Amino acid sequence: MRIIVYSMLLVIQYPLWLGKGGWLKVYEMEKQLQLQQAKNSALALRNAKLAGDVADLKDGTRAIEERARVEHGMIKDGEFFVQILPNNASIPNQDVPDGVKATKAK
Repeated sequence: MRIIVYSMLLVIQYPLWLGKGGWLKVYEMEKQLQLQQAKNSALALRNAKLAGDVADLKDGTRAIEERARVEHGMIKDGEFFVQILPNNASIPNQDVPDGVKATKAK
């Protein structure tokens, strides 16, 4: 009689632990959910940053001016571009705008 009761307990416990909706599957799904939520939060931060950049580019000229300065080396009329290099560095071969003389600091 005991054997029948224990075997029935095992049969009842099998779906709870190893079945389609068992504890192990729930645990695995919770781990996958946490990983996906972490990825989603990182992507949400990236999207917010990109949305800010897009809004800034649409509305203001400061972002456009900053990108032109950083990415293309552009300067405004009346501004001077000064680059100070260490004594042991050589002058890079870059296109220098008209009227600007590249010299090495002493």
